[in-house]
Amino acid sequence: MKKLLITLLIVASIVACGSQQSQKRNSLQRVVVEPAQYGYVVKNVYPHSTKSYTQGLQFVDGVLWEGTGEWGKSVLQKVDLESGKCEVLARLPKSEFGEGITVLGDKVYQLTWTNNVAHVYDLKGKLIKNERYSGEGWGLTTDGKMLYMSDGSTYIYKVNPETFKREGKITVTLRGHAIEYINELEWIEGKIWANVYTTHEILIINPETGVVEGVVSFANLLKEEDTTADTDVFNGIAYDKEQKRIFVTGKNWNKLYEVEIIKR
Repeated sequence: MKKLLITLLIVASIVACGSQQSQKRNSLQRVVVEPAQYGYVVKNVYPHSTKSYTQGLQFVDGVLWEGTGEWGKSVLQKVDLESGKCEVLARLPKSEFGEGITVLGDKVYQLTWTNNVAHVYDLKGKLIKNERYSGEGWGLTTDGKMLYMSDGSTYIYKVNPETFKREGKITVTLRGHAIEYINELEWIEGKIWANVYTTHEILIINPETGVVEGVVSFANLLKEEDTTADTDVFNGIAYDKEQKRIFVTGKNWNKLYEVEIIKR
């Protein structure tokens, strides 16, 4: 009877401890972080092809890489920053809609929207292999070791670059609320910068917690005189880590901007 009583007390203690830890976790999850607010100053303006439906953008070792979308028009290309001239390295099948890209080491990764396949190329655009994944593909970036992938939901997935298996999931929250339509991604100084689809905002996300620590508004970046019937939404972030430059553009935009982020 005594052993039974002791056992019950131990179980009760474990349950109580677990309940307290659960309450603590829930309390932490409910902590609301007010994100810093940022604007921008345009430092330089470069030409951008209005034929490029920008889905992914990255600046690595002096090279600007771009992945584009649209059925029958999706490509992986290099872009000359000064002239805007595009060198197409790979064309996706007409049945595929290209999405985010990232460069990691000597490989380039390119997602597709609904085809559940990622293309892996060498730096010359030669296809090395294809990797399968479930769900949609939207944005892609890297911290230099792992890949980070969005699918238009509130989640960013941590992906093994060798196997393309998901090894973690981040829920993106803004002021305590989950945010959907996380799109193009860029890793900048230990944070994930993410376009929010159909908006002119970029979220600065803590990759450990998913908490949005900053919001950058790019309202009025593209002037009315630069828009046409084909001009689509703001999308595309690239970071030149050597010179600390940030570049942004949009789908079918005629300009690519080098910007300085300023706190409001």
